[in-house]
Amino acid sequence: MSTRTIAERFRAALADAPPPAAGPWIVAVSGGLDSVVLLNLLRFVWTERAELVVAHFDHRMRPESGEDAEWVAGLAHGWDLDVRVGVAATPPRSEAEAREARYRFLDEVRVSVGAALIVTAHHADDQAETVLFRVLRGTGRTGLMGIPARRGHYLRPLLGFWRAELEAYARRVRLTWREDPTNVSLHYARNALRHVVLPDIEKLIAPGARRALVRLAALAREDETAWQSILPAILPPLDVADSDSAVSVDRAALAALHPAVRARILRRLARSLGVILDEAATTLATEFTGSASSGFSLDVGGGITLRRELDRVWIGAENRVPEQPDRPLVIPDAGPGSGEAWLAGRAVPVSWGGPDVAGGLDVASFDPNALRFPLCVRAREDGDRIRLPGGSKKVKKLLLEARIPRMERSAVPIVVDALNEVLWIPGVARAAQAGVAGDVLTIGVG
Repeated sequence: MSTRTIAERFRAALADAPPPAAGPWIVAVSGGLDSVVLLNLLRFVWTERAELVVAHFDHRMRPESGEDAEWVAGLAHGWDLDVRVGVAATPPRSEAEAREARYRFLDEVRVSVGAALIVTAHHADDQAETVLFRVLRGTGRTGLMGIPARRGHYLRPLLGFWRAELEAYARRVRLTWREDPTNVSLHYARNALRHVVLPDIEKLIAPGARRALVRLAALAREDETAWQSILPAILPPLDVADSDSAVSVDRAALAALHPAVRARILRRLARSLGVILDEAATTLATEFTGSASSGFSLDVGGGITLRRELDRVWIGAENRVPEQPDRPLVIPDAGPGSGEAWLAGRAVPVSWGGPDVAGGLDVASFDPNALRFPLCVRAREDGDRIRLPGGSKKVKKLLLEARIPRMERSAVPIVVDALNEVLWIPGVARAAQAGVAGDVLTIGVG
C-alpha cells in the first residue's frame, strides 16, 4: 500500500468525524509506533492543520520510562511542536489504574491549554482486542461497539488502520519509535490477547478473526444508531414524567412493549438517575413492570427502587432524605398573614385572611368563630382521619382514591385545628364540620 493511499485514508477519517475548528489539539504520544505515526500524519499529512500540543505521560512502571519522556520531548521539539509531560506520583498497580491516570493527565492538559480535542492512536487491532476482551467478560450490545471513533473530546482517526499498515508507513517515511518491553509481557491481559489468544484463534479456528471482530463492532454501532433513531417515537406514549429524584411512566404503555424493548427503556430511565442496571437488575425490573400490582415495590440496587402506583411505575430513591426536614406552618388566629410550610423538601406557600389570598393558590373559606386556633398546615400523619358528609374516612385512603402516588403523598399539605382534627386537604376534600356562617376566613395553600 502506498504512502499516498495512507494519507488519503487518514484525511478521509478526519472528514468523517469533523472536529471543532477552534482551539489546539492534544496528541497523546507514548513514543511507540502507533502514536509516532499519528503525530507524523497530523503534522505533515493533514492539510487542515490545527495547533498541535504533544502530551506524554510517564507511568513510572519501568526504570527507563524517563528516557521515553525525554525522547518524546525531543521528537516534539524537532517537529516544532509544544510538549507537555506528566509523571505519575506513584507507579500504577494495574492496567486500569494506569489508564485512569493517563486519561486524567490528558484532560488536565486539554483544560490548561484550552484544547478542542484529544487525539489518540487506537487502531483496528486495538478495536479487535477490545471487542474480544469484552465478549469474554459477557458484555452487552453497547459493549460490542468497542472503541468509538469520536466521543466527547476524544478523536481516534486511526481506527480504520491495521498495525501492520502503520508499521509499513513508518518504515517508508523512515520514522523511528520507542519499543516498550512491557508490551510483550503476558502478565497483562491485553498482551495475552494480542500475542497468544488472537493468533491461536486465527491459526486454529477463524483465520479472519480480527476483521470479524471489527465488523462485529461496526454492526453493533449500526444497531445502536437504529435504536436511538426510533427512541423519540417510543417515549411519548410512555408519558415520562420527572418528580424530584424519580421518574415515572405509564405502566400499561410500558408493559405493552416487548420485554427486550422494555428492558432498554428501564436501563435508560435508571441511567438518567445516575444508576447502571446490571443484567440481573434489568431482568427483575422488566418482569416487575409487566406483572406487579399497585403498591408493590422492588429494590434494584444503587439506592433505586421501582414501585407500581396505580397506573404508573415510579423509578427513584423512594427513601430519599429530603433536602431539609418538614417544617409545618402555624396560623395563630383569624388575622391576615402568610408564610411557607416545608413538606418533603418542598416549599408550600400559605396565605390567609388578606386581600391576595387567592393568587395562584387553592382556597377554602371557613367561619373563624367556629375554628379552634391555632391551625396548622402539615403533612399527613399515621391515623389521620377526616369527617366527610358520609362519615369519617382515613386520609391515607382518601389520597389513594384521589390517585395521588405514594411517593408524592408526603408532600400533600393538610390543614388541621388545635385538636389535630383535619379541616381541609387542598385539592382533595374538605371536612363536613368546617362550614361557613357569618364572618369568613379564607385560607390559600399552594
